[in-house]
Amino acid sequence: MKASKGQPFDKQHLRQLIRDGESATVEFKSDRGPLPDADLLEAVICLANARGGVLLIGVEDDGTVTGLHPSHHTDPRQLAAFIAARTVPPLTVQVSFLDLPEGTVAVVEVRRARHPVATSDGKLLIRYRDGRGRPGCRPLYPHELTAWYADRGQRDYTAQPVPDAAWEDLDPLEFERLRRLVREYHGDASLLDLDDRQLARALGLTVAFNGRTVPTVAGLLLVGREDALRAHLPAHEVAFQVLAGQEVRVNEFYRWPLLRTFERIMGAFAVRNEERELTVGLFRVGVPTYEPRAFREAVNNALTHRDYTRLGAVHVQLRDNHILVTNPGGLVLGVTVENILTAGPRPRNPRLADIFKRVGLVERTGRGMSIIYEGLLRTGHPPPDYTRTTETAVTVILPGGHGDLEFVSLIVQEENRQQRPFTVDELLLLGHLWRERETDTAKAARLIQQNEAAARRVLERLVESGLVERRGHTRARRYHLSATVYWEVGQRVEYVRRRGFERLQMEQMILDYVRAHGRITRREVMDLCRVNANQAAYLLRRLVREGKLLRHGTKRGAYYTPAEEDMRKK
Repeated sequence: MKASKGQPFDKQHLRQLIRDGESATVEFKSDRGPLPDADLLEAVICLANARGGVLLIGVEDDGTVTGLHPSHHTDPRQLAAFIAARTVPPLTVQVSFLDLPEGTVAVVEVRRARHPVATSDGKLLIRYRDGRGRPGCRPLYPHELTAWYADRGQRDYTAQPVPDAAWEDLDPLEFERLRRLVREYHGDASLLDLDDRQLARALGLTVAFNGRTVPTVAGLLLVGREDALRAHLPAHEVAFQVLAGQEVRVNEFYRWPLLRTFERIMGAFAVRNEERELTVGLFRVGVPTYEPRAFREAVNNALTHRDYTRLGAVHVQLRDNHILVTNPGGLVLGVTVENILTAGPRPRNPRLADIFKRVGLVERTGRGMSIIYEGLLRTGHPPPDYTRTTETAVTVILPGGHGDLEFVSLIVQEENRQQRPFTVDELLLLGHLWRERETDTAKAARLIQQNEAAARRVLERLVESGLVERRGHTRARRYHLSATVYWEVGQRVEYVRRRGFERLQMEQMILDYVRAHGRITRREVMDLCRVNANQAAYLLRRLVREGKLLRHGTKRGAYYTPAEEDMRKK
């Protein structure tokens, strides 16, 4: 939301919000009634208790502007003071009135709350989406408050003690499994010299509580006995399924400790992950259907970031051409589908996530998301798909099946030639250009989830390496794979055909333009075809030589007209 970032709220921004319609962060309220005070307060606290947003008063649900009621068309500061006086704790909002031809709209900008906010009469509400994706308000229930604070990074459910549990609820065999995994995955070697009780204290698996040692939630999840998990953490469950078309070949549900569950899933995955061999020069490269580290990171993300206060299982599904991993609990605040690659690590369960890092099961540098992207791209697949993620569940699709071996070969050859590995941003853009043939900086920025300046730097780096060519100038510049790339993978005809089609399309665009407007200049060709001055001059010279255009004037004053028009005059 622009306003929440300190940018002024203007009429253009208001019109855009109205055109986009209601969403998780935008609410419309009619004021023809006028709007009751209770409805106004409930709408504001719903936004505050979710992700914040903007309340537009004087706009109908369908986006029609009907304006403020005369009784509300007063000083915006009075409305802000009224909201602060009738909310607990007092909620500070920013209110502005914007006059549109259809009427005045009150814009109430609401920041997300750090503590739950209620109306003065005790209503505690939160904004949500229903089963059809429509936004609305519902009660925020007491049992949801732990997860609410966890979403904001203010409380760690997995670090809390389980008062009714005891040391005896922890399984000595699971401690041994933990040590073995530390050795296998090159985790924190200092953990190997500790006995069970020392190890539990070092990792936060137990804490002192009322004069005795009790397991934490993380302790039960990692090394708890199965019966203790069922008794104390009934929401914990993991499903592993293998589906072939409509046929369910494997359908297993586990209530085991997480380390045992992890080993079971990785073992079942390994026996189903086929590998093809690719010869690149003198080297043989194994190309798995799924890159194991990417799969491991996706599964462990689901196990460590799920909401353990919410019922529902973590699902890991192996399908014909993709893997689906989903877990209860949406993305934490500050992380969205649009910035998930660049947002940085923000675990819902810091204690559990730290243990997985120290054991060695996940990347300790916070590069886990990059590993998922990189693994898929290096095996010739598209990047992961998070678009099915909702406010209540995170879902990632890992594309699979047989990857594009020609693309894999290109990456291996170029990394050997340049003596360096490609970054994730470079792999993303090369993969997109390989599949879609061209891009611009705006699209590239969305792909790497950064701004256009960063995207342009990555693209220009690929141009300097000889892998990408650019055409056009300034913001209209477009990029496509270079002749070198097509030559390396044996697609010379494809490159020549592509460039030939581009030239023919540009020439036709120029001819259509001069027929419609009677004349054209080199500058207009540059804008029309998104090419530089030399390319525009080349296209015009060709059309003159072919007898399709006539040139008039010289140098910068030159312009071109249709040759057939001149013939008709004669």
